[in-house]
Amino acid sequence: MSKAFTREDSAAEDDDDGAIPAPAVPTGSKNYMTPQGYARLRGELMQLIDEERPKIVDIVHWAASNGDRSENGDYLYGKKRLREIDRRIRFLTRRLEIAEVVDPSVHAGSDQVFFGATVTYVDDEGEQRTVTIMGIDETDNAQQQISWVSPVARALLRSREGDEVSLVTPAGQRTLEVLQVSYPAPDA
Repeated sequence: MSKAFTREDSAAEDDDDGAIPAPAVPTGSKNYMTPQGYARLRGELMQLIDEERPKIVDIVHWAASNGDRSENGDYLYGKKRLREIDRRIRFLTRRLEIAEVVDPSVHAGSDQVFFGATVTYVDDEGEQRTVTIMGIDETDNAQQQISWVSPVARALLRSREGDEVSLVTPAGQRTLEVLQVSYPAPDA
């Protein structure tokens, strides 16, 4: 079938680069985010719109003026990069539109686990871990940050220091004991 008769939609375009899909916001939930995470995503969006995209558009325009586009590497790469940038801009715009900014410092001094808490817990095998519960779009496993929709975070939410909570895993049920809960200090 000719490509002229195939339907292209934005969903197919979003998945054509083989990238790992972004985590979905649970249905009926808000996209909770810390103020720092919101600022970081907004900064990335503004940098793409104000700096990177215009630079690539200029390169593509220059490359197109050189003639034969079918063998012009600058043109082909530029168009591909432009599609990637536009895809990321659409993604960031959608995520920021539904973002619910929550300042975890309002819970400073509390011993109960809410969004933004840094929690130290020990599991039933004696392994101690410290994690920070963050928004879906701002987690970083290398920094021990987990999403608020992750199974561990869901088990810990609303518990208090000293509580034991149950975590269901594929290997069976585990018990986690909350040792310490802390929040960032409020801005002065």
